[in-house]
Amino acid sequence: MTRKNKEKLHNRAGGNLINKHPTVVDLEELRDRVHVFRDRAHAGKVLAGMLDSYGHSNTIVLGIPAGGLPVAAVIAEHLHLLFDILVVSKITLPWNSEAGYGAVAFDGTVRLNEQLLPRLGLNKEEIRQEIKKTFGKVTHRVRSLRGERAFPDLSKQSVILVDDGLASGFTLIVGVEALSKAGARQIVVAVPTGHWDSVQLMAQQVEAVYCANIRQGWSFAVADAYERWSDVSDEEMVGMIKRVKQD
Repeated sequence: MTRKNKEKLHNRAGGNLINKHPTVVDLEELRDRVHVFRDRAHAGKVLAGMLDSYGHSNTIVLGIPAGGLPVAAVIAEHLHLLFDILVVSKITLPWNSEAGYGAVAFDGTVRLNEQLLPRLGLNKEEIRQEIKKTFGKVTHRVRSLRGERAFPDLSKQSVILVDDGLASGFTLIVGVEALSKAGARQIVVAVPTGHWDSVQLMAQQVEAVYCANIRQGWSFAVADAYERWSDVSDEEMVGMIKRVKQD
């Protein structure tokens, strides 16, 4: 990296990456580092500090299950904000449940990775079936976590949409689209960690992106930002929802 580019990378005013999108807020001391959070709860505390100006306001924190919920719950608790969930799920490959080529939101909003699709060898019927299967998964999760509760009215509220990381960005982009359709007045995205390129693209879709740990490079894994990383069960998520609402 040239000296000029290094100066651009580290030039910062009020937390904004001024050489990129002006509405991206990060922590300079965490850039391009791994294992910066003990766990998702610790990541939530770090983000809550970055988002302190939203405290005690008419803002609702929406966590994306599963991994985004522990982060969002801590943010809501620390900032004394309303807390709820927004269910979005990636559409995975038939032969690899970890890799995705799109995402589906609770309201049926779908986005596919059109650049990736031609290389996957999937026909239209296979894609249609995977979308249907993913929407079924989303519907089941909505029922198990929300029950019969109606989705909140967002027309007079600002929203902080939270996940545990931003890799390709498809899940969060679909979540933002669903929120826009639901009439959200203002949308802010908050993630503990994210790839530089995806964070900049996301910033073009929302009011602001708060990402504590921005990393660059060809290889990026959300889990690398955490010392402890594990799946979050439905039982744990239900417990978080009940605890925050009771508080």
